[in-house]
Amino acid sequence: MEGLGINLGTFILQLLSFAILLVVLRKWVYTPILNMLDKRRESIAKGLEDARVAAEARSNAEKDAAKIIGDAQAQASQMVRDATDRAEEAGREVKASVEAEAAKAREAAIADAQVERDRILGDMRSQVAALAMAAAQKLIGETLDEKRQRALINDFFSGVKAGKVEVLEGVTLSGASAEVTSALPLTPEEMETVKKEILSKMGGQAAVSFRVDPSILGGLVVRVGGKVLDASVSGQLETLRQSLS
Repeated sequence: MEGLGINLGTFILQLLSFAILLVVLRKWVYTPILNMLDKRRESIAKGLEDARVAAEARSNAEKDAAKIIGDAQAQASQMVRDATDRAEEAGREVKASVEAEAAKAREAAIADAQVERDRILGDMRSQVAALAMAAAQKLIGETLDEKRQRALINDFFSGVKAGKVEVLEGVTLSGASAEVTSALPLTPEEMETVKKEILSKMGGQAAVSFRVDPSILGGLVVRVGGKVLDASVSGQLETLRQSLS
């Protein structure tokens, strides 16, 4: 060693010093640094893991939020459609109700108008009938002279003989009184014809009275009990008036 210029004592001392330095460095420098690096690595790894977890949580949260927003939008759209449908249905119901009320009002108005028209027509018909009858009675009263009155009576008797004038059916003179009304006084021959052609066909016997009533205008009215055979002009006019009314 000395031949190599190395002092053994110095070499050993330096070796010991280096070993001590290594021990000191290892214990007080290297190990703490390694521990610090390990902690730092663990901290970084933990941070990365936390970041990954946070990113995953954020992604899940975004997905959940998107789903919630989508569901909310779908629900809102459904609510809008339901509200629109209800509004349209309500509108249709209101329209139908208004149309029904309008139809009822129109029908009521038409019915009222019909009733009023019928009433007016009835009044007019009655008035026209009354005017026509008054004019007819006035005209007939002026034109039915005695000759025409006798002709009407003869026509009546001819109708009875020919069966064109029905006598009172189901009526008998027994226990009843007969009254014959004419617009002009009947001659004895005409009275006898009445008894023979009309009253004799009823059977039985009864007192017969003859009376004059110019208001019947012409023809004859025969009353037996509660039955009436009206062959007068006024009776025919009354039948015409009822048909006009």
